[in-house]
Amino acid sequence: MTQRVTPDYITSLQPNEVFVFGSNLAGFHGGGAAHIAYKLFGAQWGVGVGPTGQCYAIPTMQGGIDTIRPYVDDFITYANQHPEKLFLVTRIGCGIAGFTDEQIAPLFKSAIEMDNVAIPNRWREIILQ
Repeated sequence: MTQRVTPDYITSLQPNEVFVFGSNLAGFHGGGAAHIAYKLFGAQWGVGVGPTGQCYAIPTMQGGIDTIRPYVDDFITYANQHPEKLFLVTRIGCGIAGFTDEQIAPLFKSAIEMDNVAIPNRWREIILQ
């Protein structure tokens, strides 16, 4: 089993890689990683949840941690169903949405050992503490 770490900056993707970013429910990708997803990786304007382009959108702007958790769970289910893809999870919710790494990282605990999901190194450290 390979423990994968998301690079700090992603400017290109291989055909089997998926850019996982924090979005808003309306799919207005105006800033942060959402804007990168839109400009570089084909995220569609107006799609704020799930697969879009060579990306996967997880909404983080609609409330607290409890409103994000079901979308992360849906993502983990989706990643399990697509083992042929490598999902590069960015620090969703830790930019414009204003959450801390300590708040978001535990949501990805069940993904830490998945061969096809890379998470930020800081989140790995938090989860393994």
